[in-house]
Amino acid sequence: MKKHPALKRLAQFVLRGGRRRSGPAGHLESRPRCILFDFDGTLGDTFEVGVEILNALAGEFGFRGLPQCDVEHARDLSTRELMSHLGIPQMKLHRISKRGTEEITKRIMGIHPFPRIPAMLRELERGDVQLGVLTSNSERNVRAFLKNHELEVFDFIKSSSKLLGKSRVLRALMKEYGFAPREILFIGDELRDIEAAHEVGVHMAAVTWGYNSTAALKAAGPDYMIGDPMDICALVAGQDKTT
Repeated sequence: MKKHPALKRLAQFVLRGGRRRSGPAGHLESRPRCILFDFDGTLGDTFEVGVEILNALAGEFGFRGLPQCDVEHARDLSTRELMSHLGIPQMKLHRISKRGTEEITKRIMGIHPFPRIPAMLRELERGDVQLGVLTSNSERNVRAFLKNHELEVFDFIKSSSKLLGKSRVLRALMKEYGFAPREILFIGDELRDIEAAHEVGVHMAAVTWGYNSTAALKAAGPDYMIGDPMDICALVAGQDKTT
């Protein structure tokens, strides 16, 4: 039996803890107080390693692997859609995510930043703005990566233990540091990053060099699309060069 749209919206509202979805924040009206970065696919180039680990865990947890011929299609899918495509049950997601993080730990010294990410971060560090990381990877992995590449420029690192739980961590972060939604620019590469930003009403810039495809990201309605890391510096400086 098909669920009535009104009942579906009510169920989603309850699952969000009674909070209404804010939607896109729109373009920045002033310089943000905080620039918040996702890690995997935004700062660190973990895509190929991530596919390798995913395929290794497929046998361990009994879901389908992701062959090379299917990778580009996977870039168009949200996390939930990819789970359905691979046959990953929701009840196993936390265990799979935890094992994936463990495997990344073994490989973290071989993970490199995307080109021009170091230059962008060092330029932002010179400005009067707080820099943070919000990731579903572990804080330990992120700190090891940053130390390895001499990029220890962040004021804080927040880790979400759930792949789909970034909106909750965003709310906690705003409460802890006293940020209003309009004072945060969140930068990520996945549809779930856009969903989390829309959930709490922070400004969202989607980068095109990460996990999800440019077409999929645009369709999700971020406030900005970023094709070059240095465009983030221009955006924060009020010289918007984004599309």
